[in-house]
Amino acid sequence: MSALTRCLQEEAAAIAAAAERLSSDQVEGALALLERCADRKAKLVITGVGKSGIVARKIAATFSSIGLMALYLNPLDALHGDLGVVAPDDVCLLLSNSGETSELLEVLPHLKRRGTARIALVGRAESSLARGSDVVLEASVDREVCPLNLAPTASTAVAMAIGDALAAVWMERRGISPADFALNHPAGSLGKQLTMTVADLMVPAAQLPPLQPGTPLLEVIGRLTQGAIGSGWVEDPAQAGRLIGLITDGDLRRALRDHGSECWASLTAADLMTVDPITVSAERLAVEAIQTMEHNQRKPISVLPVINTSGQLQGLLRLHDLVQAGLA
Repeated sequence: MSALTRCLQEEAAAIAAAAERLSSDQVEGALALLERCADRKAKLVITGVGKSGIVARKIAATFSSIGLMALYLNPLDALHGDLGVVAPDDVCLLLSNSGETSELLEVLPHLKRRGTARIALVGRAESSLARGSDVVLEASVDREVCPLNLAPTASTAVAMAIGDALAAVWMERRGISPADFALNHPAGSLGKQLTMTVADLMVPAAQLPPLQPGTPLLEVIGRLTQGAIGSGWVEDPAQAGRLIGLITDGDLRRALRDHGSECWASLTAADLMTVDPITVSAERLAVEAIQTMEHNQRKPISVLPVINTSGQLQGLLRLHDLVQAGLA
């Protein structure tokens, strides 16, 4: 066994041991405070010093990302004005391995005076910080992974794991869905999949002058080349804006192949177009449009006309745009 593997196993064992030590009553108390915090649209304020402060920042980021407003509060700054961000309905999570961190102990009476609920995440259940809090989550370890038993290693891993577990259980109890999660991750892959619609990516109809059924071949070729769209749509002569056909580069090639060169001069948009093309609505999710493009009863397609309930064109959605958005 390598030294690295041994250290990892020791940290894993420390987390497992901490899970056994945690009081179910205290855990339920902490979760109840978090539930109340969410119900009242209040904040979770997380504080700590040194390595505990770094863990506090990560826990705050995790809760913010899943829908509970959370922030990290530097305890020294809190004593010099930043305590103003803390409200009575908020919940304060205080991290300290020793439970005797002086900066946190100085903040504690001010939190009590405001009526702010306090959760101590500490390595010593009998510490001053624990005694001054409403709920105590014990995060003690037998020793650090550091060979000197000095550098915060196992203790920070345990604190981080407890913070993650609180967030996971809170998500479960609040019924947080992938769609809820995506609201706070709009730039991530999941966020794009669950929030980006066809309307966000399509080339709007205003940029796509229509072809008429009688438009001659040379004009069709010019239109397909114009603006590098690579496709054109054919409008119903009897109803402005209504789609009756789509012409892509592939349609053009197939028409030229199927008609002798002596007929090319007489070809029109009506001879080239795909009649009744597969379409999509602007409100559909972009990822659903990808499925339509790739899995349909005809053939894989690279352009989808976007229409409204009256059959009027609203835009064209290209596979190229979906790839550019990182969805395909």
